[in-house]
Amino acid sequence: MSKFHSRKQYTKKRSKLWIVFLLPIVIIGVTVATAVGWYTQNLRPVSGSDEQVVVTIPIGATVPEIADTLLQRGLIRSTLAFDIYTRIQNDRNKLQAGGYKLMASQSVSEIVDKLVSGDVATDLFTILPAQRLDQVKSAFMQAGFNSDEVNAGFEPTQYAEHPALQFKPRGESLEGYLYPESYQRTSSSTVESIIIASLDQMALVLTPSLEADLRKVGLNMHDAVILASIVEREVPAVSGVRSTVAQVYLKRLNESILLQADPTAQYGTLLATGTEAGWKEYDTPYNTYIYSGLPPGPIVNVSASALYAVANPTQTDYLFFVADDADQTTTHFSRTLEEHEEATAKFCRVKCSSY
Repeated sequence: MSKFHSRKQYTKKRSKLWIVFLLPIVIIGVTVATAVGWYTQNLRPVSGSDEQVVVTIPIGATVPEIADTLLQRGLIRSTLAFDIYTRIQNDRNKLQAGGYKLMASQSVSEIVDKLVSGDVATDLFTILPAQRLDQVKSAFMQAGFNSDEVNAGFEPTQYAEHPALQFKPRGESLEGYLYPESYQRTSSSTVESIIIASLDQMALVLTPSLEADLRKVGLNMHDAVILASIVEREVPAVSGVRSTVAQVYLKRLNESILLQADPTAQYGTLLATGTEAGWKEYDTPYNTYIYSGLPPGPIVNVSASALYAVANPTQTDYLFFVADDADQTTTHFSRTLEEHEEATAKFCRVKCSSY
């Protein structure tokens, strides 16, 4: 009897050991199969629709920014799946800026192929966000317009009565007011017709509702465009911190603290010298390390997200921020100079060391 019970107990123990051994393998197998199924499913087209959707990919856009744009336009199922796919395919640094016509019936691989090959729509003219006026002019010339056409088309007086420019001081250039988007272009399109389309789009953004929100934070519309242009240059929309960056600058304005915005000083130096070299010390009205308040005008064109961020700042009390070297979509905020210096030393060793 004792031998029988020993053998039976041994068999039970061995069965339990096998269960203990196999259970993790089964769990891992099920998890992997589920993950692979999820990934495969999320690479498929969103729908069977062949309706073309115009998408503008800015210069320097990160993969998360591009994925977020595609998701919002109903062209992909998952930003994470898109991110993983570009990593596996080693395409993260190959996606090209421009205006594209995409469809929800296209898979992630088909969309990525178009972005990698730079298969931009030839019947679109794209004004990219966060671009200076001279960069937009260059885009027109690269699109086949000659310099005389471009210079004539950018003469601001001919658009003086346009609703989008009612807030801009007369006589100033169109800097900041050409809305970044892709516009339909035909054989009869002129520089003027595309600029008018861009101003029309800007007018749709500069609404009475936006103006009312801006009054609550103490800004008129033109000053808001100036501040939004700084926010546009400082952080990408996908970072989700534009409203907090706007809060930092608004708090500095309200407390008469120098803005110390790098992009404004860089812009002024570039206008004056043709290069950004020595921008931090170079004396121009745009150097907010030297002069208090807002700079004289916008420094780049602005998107709706930057304007809305200025009109709806977060309810925080930060005075400083610094971008992360490792991830340009990550920003670190501080309330005191001491905290800011610690964050800079920790997170911005490479970029900040060049200032």
